Amino acid sequence: METFKLDYKIDLNNIPSNLSVHPTPILYAPLNSQYKKLGEKHFKAAERSIGKHNIKFDLIHSHFTWSSGYASAKLKEKYDVPFVVTGHGYDIYGLPFKDEEWKERIEYVLNSADRIITVSNSNLSYIKKLNVKTPVHILPNGYRPDQFHPMDMEKCRKALGLPLDKKIILAVGNLVEIKGHNYLIGAMEEVVKLRKDVLCFIVGGGETENRLRKQIKNAGLEDHVKLPGSKLHNEIPMWVNSCDIFVLPSLNEGNPTVMFECLGCGKPFIGTKVGGVPEIIVSDDYGLLVEPANSEKLAETILLALDKTWDTTKIKAYSAQFTWAEIGKNIVDIYKTLL
Repeated sequence: METFKLDYKIDLNNIPSNLSVHPTPILYAPLNSQYKKLGEKHFKAAERSIGKHNIKFDLIHSHFTWSSGYASAKLKEKYDVPFVVTGHGYDIYGLPFKDEEWKERIEYVLNSADRIITVSNSNLSYIKKLNVKTPVHILPNGYRPDQFHPMDMEKCRKALGLPLDKKIILAVGNLVEIKGHNYLIGAMEEVVKLRKDVLCFIVGGGETENRLRKQIKNAGLEDHVKLPGSKLHNEIPMWVNSCDIFVLPSLNEGNPTVMFECLGCGKPFIGTKVGGVPEIIVSDDYGLLVEPANSEKLAETILLALDKTWDTTKIKAYSAQFTWAEIGKNIVDIYKTLL
């Protein structure tokens, strides 16, 4: 139950003094029919919070088209203020194409917005398939350099109780089907045939955890692949700095934040050619990419990455354009056009 606590969902560390956070937790059954009702529930919860805390506002910015985007569209109608929505991933490339009802709901959100931000040109191609007239801005995700920066690997490993004599492969993300962790485990079967000095940690929790544990056991990989569970966000920088390479074997993505956090720590990113990932990993100096759902090719790429000499300084320098401060400047410019 730890992963349902707010500490795991919202990072409340080092909040700016001019920012207030009012969580609005909502209970619902994880069913499609219940998920479709979540937008209205979210709207009512936000409305209650606005009244309870006497919140005065000039602009609404929601992240994800559903359910916060829907709630924000309704709030715009009630309070008559500008509304910006950021579409991140599945809420753009998947949800509107599930059925006609979902299509209408997401189109309503996007057309209610005064501006749309999305994180990749890949996402933009999906928006273009919808009947949407709102102007769209492409802004990638980012990272916090005060948290994600190069740190001493040995100190980080000692702090986390990780071995110093292993090559460590790290994946961080929710344990859900779309993240493709089963293909990473399949790749590790091939990797350990050639190298016994490797240890893979898949950090996160979710619905596929039991299935992944079974796959690890059946493959005899208990000594080489570990599932340490979910970790607080402020622990992740030490995990990233403990690894030799970072791997994200996703089957689809918007523009994963962990990719930028990985680069911010000067670590090479091994990923798949999905979503906005190829728009960021534009050189072999920053990482290596493979087609998704291919354990054999992923294994080959992991072995190449483990043997390659990476320039941490060059990766870190490249990441500077993706700090939240830099991305924030562009967001502020969008706000200025609306206020």
